[in-house]
Amino acid sequence: MSVGRVTRSSMARTAAPAAGRGTTNASPRSKDTSDGLKRTSKIHHVELEPAAAANIPATPPSKRARVLPSNRSPVTSTPVQVKVMATSYSTGGIDKSEPSLRPVDRPAEPHRTNATLKTPGGSCLVTYPREDIDSSPSKAGIPPATTTTGQLLEEACAHLIKVEPRLKPLIEKYPCGVFSPEGLAEEVDPFRSLTSGIMAQQVSGAATKSIKNKFVALFTDAPGAGDHPAMEFASFPTPAQVAACEVSFLRKAGLSERKAEYIKGLAEKFVSGELNARMLINASDDEVLERLTAVRGLGKWSVEMFACFGLKRMDVFSTGDLGVQRGMAALVGKDVKKLKAKGGGKWKYMAEQDMLDHSAKFAPYRSLFMWYMWRIEDVDVGAIQDK
Repeated sequence: MSVGRVTRSSMARTAAPAAGRGTTNASPRSKDTSDGLKRTSKIHHVELEPAAAANIPATPPSKRARVLPSNRSPVTSTPVQVKVMATSYSTGGIDKSEPSLRPVDRPAEPHRTNATLKTPGGSCLVTYPREDIDSSPSKAGIPPATTTTGQLLEEACAHLIKVEPRLKPLIEKYPCGVFSPEGLAEEVDPFRSLTSGIMAQQVSGAATKSIKNKFVALFTDAPGAGDHPAMEFASFPTPAQVAACEVSFLRKAGLSERKAEYIKGLAEKFVSGELNARMLINASDDEVLERLTAVRGLGKWSVEMFACFGLKRMDVFSTGDLGVQRGMAALVGKDVKKLKAKGGGKWKYMAEQDMLDHSAKFAPYRSLFMWYMWRIEDVDVGAIQDK
């Protein structure tokens, strides 16, 4: 969509409080995902460009209007469940272009885990350890690195622009911090990330944060600390701690009985060794999907988002995500608004096979392509069709 024309009425609608967004009964637009969960099919937030706002007559705002902070995320924001899986372990944000950690250049490969994974014991693992750089990683069944974390995003962006030049304005407008050298420097706790994703299912971002804080507080010596903002940065419990608890105890954090069972079951798999950081590093993309979707509470979409934004694997593509479907439909010139009004079930915006066929040319960087599909509706693609 074009951001060149904005009316006062659209300002009021845009600025209206988004109470209830993301909850189970938030909107009739909610759709079932492949996880059996509900997520709103409209995940866009609209904010004014400074130049556009300057052209609005200086009339008093309506009572429903409020001023949006200037540091809001891009128009098409990242789904709540993805955010908590990808940023639960750092001060950076998935929609920010400047994560806070200092990068260390190390070998990388699009089809492998490019994040640094933390173990319950406090150590960190990477796919290509420094001590193995001069030796052959094929001994562990891992293909040789093809690039570095310092060059991965630059090469990915160059590939996307080469095969689809119309993406260049979008890429220039929204630098992707997730796969930047700084983003790849973040240390990821797989258990924490997956647990946070389960907590976020069918609830709003604010509710997820509250539940997570109370969950952490259950394992601290600070009674009632779950409502304190500082709890966000407290130590997350280990799988062993969680596995030793009864479901009824975990529910004290505000979890439903089913979610508490899912989280306890996930913890037990980490304790038994069925799931661990080493497996998530050594496994192929298909093996990660197969192993994690076998866990109760982790559906295909959740695992795809974790593989992409938690493990920082570069060639993940989720055809079941409505935001991705909508973005791809807009990219190929379809009228998204008409398709939405027309209905047509899960694939109303674009058929799954068409999505797979069209996205194939963006491999092995389809994770980045997917990230930009969430943002494409903030750029007038039609205006650059012939450029």
